[in-house]
Amino acid sequence: MVDISVVMITKNAERKLAQCLASLSAFDEVVIYDNGSTDNTLEIAKGFENVKVFEGEFFGFGKTKAHVATLATHDWVFSLDADEVVSPELIEELSNKTLDVAACYQVQRDNFYRGKHIKCCGWYPEYIVRLYHRGQTNFSDAPVHETVQTKGLKVEKLQAPIAHYSFDSVADFLVKIQSYSEIYAKDMQGKKDVSIFAGLGRGIFAFMKSYFFRKGIFYGFEGFTIAFFHGLGTTVKYLKLYEKNNSNK
Repeated sequence: MVDISVVMITKNAERKLAQCLASLSAFDEVVIYDNGSTDNTLEIAKGFENVKVFEGEFFGFGKTKAHVATLATHDWVFSLDADEVVSPELIEELSNKTLDVAACYQVQRDNFYRGKHIKCCGWYPEYIVRLYHRGQTNFSDAPVHETVQTKGLKVEKLQAPIAHYSFDSVADFLVKIQSYSEIYAKDMQGKKDVSIFAGLGRGIFAFMKSYFFRKGIFYGFEGFTIAFFHGLGTTVKYLKLYEKNNSNK
């Protein structure tokens, strides 16, 4: 294995964390930055010898992920979420790969809902930049939908995937919508005007796009649920923004 530090941020991530960390045994360092977990996240993390745990404030996803990269020992950083599992094939690929400092690397993320690999609703194929040299780049400051900045760098695709177990139930969607919509509304308050009907219209369009144009209709309950929550999440974030913008009226 080349010198790569795995980094991740956590908060109440016990659901898949043990499976995630077990897939990372080939890495000599996994850095976890926890933002106030009240479940068994910290106990699980401390049970793995190659894991270093830090605790601190959450600054939004982009800034927090950029910060945790500074806590790593190695300059090559592999950013992972606590509900993602690295495949043995990717471990082998990285073990035999010579990394280019002038490049960053995309991985294919296979998304699962209720244990099923989902290939609709914009969930497949999904390639995201996760491996980069921190001397060359880092995450953007975006509070949500953060990305590794790639300007001036080559972007190469790794061949082997990671598995993303983001949702096991309707309840998981509701938790994520609450969290992400609140971050979005706080960040955009006073910066963007939105009406009630615009929020509703955008939510309806997001559902239609996911369910019909991105083939959720062919994936039964899972396809409908994912499309429905795409639409609901869009509506909720705009309604929260409207509420915050008009809180003093």
